[in-house]
Parts: sequence; structure tokens; C-alpha cells
Amino acid sequence: MSDTKAGPAATEADETDPVGVTTPDTNPDAAAGDSFPREYVETLRRESAGHRDKARTAEARADELARALFTARVAALGMVENPAEIAYDADLLDDADALSAAIEAAITERPYIKARRVTGSVGQGAQGGRDTGPRDFSSLFS
Repeated sequence: MSDTKAGPAATEADETDPVGVTTPDTNPDAAAGDSFPREYVETLRRESAGHRDKARTAEARADELARALFTARVAALGMVENPAEIAYDADLLDDADALSAAIEAAITERPYIKARRVTGSVGQGAQGGRDTGPRDFSSLFS
């Protein structure tokens, strides 16, 4: 038989054997010191804060424009008197059929928000077929 180790006990001994293990050189002063100069880190932090502010502003502007688009689309459908009566839902911006369905559901729930159509004559404006009087100045004297 050979002298090589075999079986599960052999692998345990090999794993715990300190031979061949290298540890990194540690410098106790490296942990206490800065990796980068303080000014550089502060500059990066200010720059990052500026980017976060710009992103926050852009996100607020995008939300404002999305709400305005939603209101404009509700108004364009002409189904409600006041487009502000329909609650904003970002998911409805891309789907016109779903927007119409949501408006119809809101009208069913609150019928008073439905747009009213004026019909009939209120007695004002030009009336067709009626003689409105003389057409020229000379006809007044005949």
C-alpha cells in the first residue's frame, strides 16, 4: 500500500493544514490613514449631492408633466365636465381604452361629473329663414 491518505479523514486534515496558506501583509498605519485625500473625497461628495438634487428635480418635473398629460388626455376625451375629477393614475397614461373605462367607471359612481351637452335654441344668434330687415340703405326709403 502507498503512503497517500485516502478517505474523508484525509481531506479534513488537508483543509486545516497551515502549509501553503499565505496571509496578506497588513500595515497597522494603513487602516488609520485615508485612502484618498480628504479634499478629493469632499469634492466627490459635493458632486454626488449635486447629481442627487438634479435627479430629484428631474423626477419631480417628470411627475408634473405626466400629471399634466393625464389631465389633457382626460379633457380631450370630453367625457367629464372637469378633468380634475378623475384621479391621476400613471398606469392609464399609455392605455387609452383603460383610461376611457376608468372615466366611465367614475361617471357611473358619480354621475354629476359627466359632461353636459347644450341642445336646443336659447333664442339668440342668427336665425335661418327669417327676414332680418333691409339689406341696403336705399331700401329704407321705399
